[in-house]
Amino acid sequence: MTELLLLFCAYLIGSVPTAVWVSKGVFGMDIREYGSGNAGATNTFRVLGPKAGSFVMLVDMLKGVMAVRLSYLLSYYHNPDHLTQLVNFQIGLGLAAVVGHIFPIWANFRGGKGIATLFGLVLAIQPLVAICCVGVFMLSLTLTRYVSLSSITASIAFPILILYIFNEPEVFYRIFAIAVALMVVLTHQKNIFRLLNGNESKVPLFRNRRERK
Repeated sequence: MTELLLLFCAYLIGSVPTAVWVSKGVFGMDIREYGSGNAGATNTFRVLGPKAGSFVMLVDMLKGVMAVRLSYLLSYYHNPDHLTQLVNFQIGLGLAAVVGHIFPIWANFRGGKGIATLFGLVLAIQPLVAICCVGVFMLSLTLTRYVSLSSITASIAFPILILYIFNEPEVFYRIFAIAVALMVVLTHQKNIFRLLNGNESKVPLFRNRRERK
């Protein structure tokens, strides 16, 4: 019963519609009515710029971290003999937050794709893997300025890191990593088509010298 309550709390944490509240509270508009229509960091970057996008991404990541941290309320799971159960429950909490992000109760169940919250989940469970994924994401973003492509690239790097670089022994976590990569690719189908057609919007990370002058 306690586990179910914590899973519900994780869903509520994930339901915090960061992009919607920022767009309405600061810019006086609903981010879901512009760009791709998603209430996530990628669309916020595209529509409102890198500052707002970075803030939304950071908060959405923290939602995943906070959801996983709920597991510390159950001392039973932190017994060394229950490490597998702990990791499984933490993944469940993180996924509940992702579901909340995608279908937020606070925003009429119209949210984003959950990429940043998924990253927060990984950051809370395996920080080193998360840092590597950030490195892949930032390298891709710097080279291409496509947030969507960078998200896809980082998500594909995730199972590669888990399976081959860090050789994670937990079977459920290995399956989870593969599922994450597949889910991200599937949820970015429209972005992939736009990338192939050359219609995907780039993020203006850096202004050139002429613009500075």
